Amino acid sequence: MLRQAMVTAWFRATTAVGSVALLALAGVASCDAKTQGGADDSTLAQSDSGPVADKYVPEIDEGLGASIAILIDNSGSMREVAEGDSRPKYLVAREAIEAMLASTDSFVARQPGFPINVGLYRFSSRVTPMAAVAKYDRSVLVAALDAMPEPDGGTAIGSAMDAARADLYRAGTFRKYILVVTDGENTQGISPRRIAREINRRSEGAVRMYFVAFDIDAERFAFVRDVRGEVVGARNGDALRERLDEIYRGKILSEAVDAGETHPAAADSAARDTVPRPTNPRR
Repeated sequence: MLRQAMVTAWFRATTAVGSVALLALAGVASCDAKTQGGADDSTLAQSDSGPVADKYVPEIDEGLGASIAILIDNSGSMREVAEGDSRPKYLVAREAIEAMLASTDSFVARQPGFPINVGLYRFSSRVTPMAAVAKYDRSVLVAALDAMPEPDGGTAIGSAMDAARADLYRAGTFRKYILVVTDGENTQGISPRRIAREINRRSEGAVRMYFVAFDIDAERFAFVRDVRGEVVGARNGDALRERLDEIYRGKILSEAVDAGETHPAAADSAARDTVPRPTNPRR
């Protein structure tokens, strides 16, 4: 009996130690997986069902106007020649963006009391603010475009979106926009899918996002539609100029004026549920 009791005790102790070891191994494996994967989209998907993160808080009082952050891909692939053109894509994109900005001059002339803030950011392996979001000044923006270096490095789209979002909350307007021009998928830094969802949640829809996929399948950025944004494709320089004009002049500037001084969420609701929005010939 004594021998049997000793054997039983030994078996129970061995089993307990084994269970602890298995739990420890499982914990190490889980931590290792998180370390390797980082805060990926699957982690975000789990958090989506939980409490909403704290809202972004403006650093200054906000009111009438629109603030736009334009994010330009300056990664190595932008050195490639654009379809139907003899120039590299970065020069074609630079020219298209400069033409897009020119429409702001006529807009400001027609709406002199309506604040328009514009900023330019380039991204490759890192993000560089070329002109932080501030009162529209075409000379400053054109100089920033002209000073862009030749493309090099990776593609940090998500990190650029995060940096631009922070500046939009220092600009002082209810209406906020992020416009991304890229020819490739994210290769480093924060996942753009993840940051798009976070920006949408924490801004409560106040930051609208637009992507122009230049010489790349637009469906690779389909996640933008999930956060009430828009993605369009542009295979060549002509298409790029057209898409940028449609988004910038035909949507961003038109929407901001149509909404008036109301908060973006309230303006969207009023437009849907009460008075129809006026027809705008620019659309």
